[in-house]
Amino acid sequence: MISLDATVRDNTTKGQLSAIRDGGNVPAIIYGGKGENEKISISKKILKATIEKENFLSNIISISVNGKNQNVLPREVVYDVLTDEPIHVDFLRVVPGVKIRIEVPVEFINHEKSPGLKRGGVLNIVRRKVELKCPSEKIPEKLTLDLDGVDIGESFKISSVKLESDVVPTIQGRDFVIATLAAPTVMKEPEKPAEAEAADGAAAEGAAAEGATAEGDKKEGEDKKAAEEKK
Repeated sequence: MISLDATVRDNTTKGQLSAIRDGGNVPAIIYGGKGENEKISISKKILKATIEKENFLSNIISISVNGKNQNVLPREVVYDVLTDEPIHVDFLRVVPGVKIRIEVPVEFINHEKSPGLKRGGVLNIVRRKVELKCPSEKIPEKLTLDLDGVDIGESFKISSVKLESDVVPTIQGRDFVIATLAAPTVMKEPEKPAEAEAADGAAAEGAAAEGATAEGDKKEGEDKKAAEEKK
């Protein structure tokens, strides 16, 4: 689990918020559950390094606020439109039993064991993330799909994913596709039969012979013309 240290902030004006950011920190808020909203600030350097880690928005994070730990889920990161630096983060408290909606990334494994990929097939990913409804303490880190033995023409649907009974996709009523293994878009030209290659070789030799004859006739005509001019 990712851990972050935070401090309580007590600001009421935009100028005070700017001062927090100018000091190398990012304002944030923790909300949800029965507790009151908590205004906090986090080191920008540490926060940026954490955001750059894979699947930041679907990972439960342990935040220590003045020495007190609590589990939260990042819900939104606001970025500066000019610098693209994080300027605010919303964290949702993880309350056991409370269900939330969250997008969970899809991971594919065993590419090298797929006969379809070995034959030039293309993995066409329809959904890189799947939105789930689940208890906040049971959020899957990722949905793993195994390509072992998968051939061209086969597909992965949501029914291919093993989920706990209280973890369900938000799309209900249809077994939607997550990915397919499609045929290659450019097919290799079949090799020519030996007879065809021999015919092509003979044609090339004939063309070369004709070219040599034509060159000889041309030279002979030039020699005759030169002899007549001498007369």
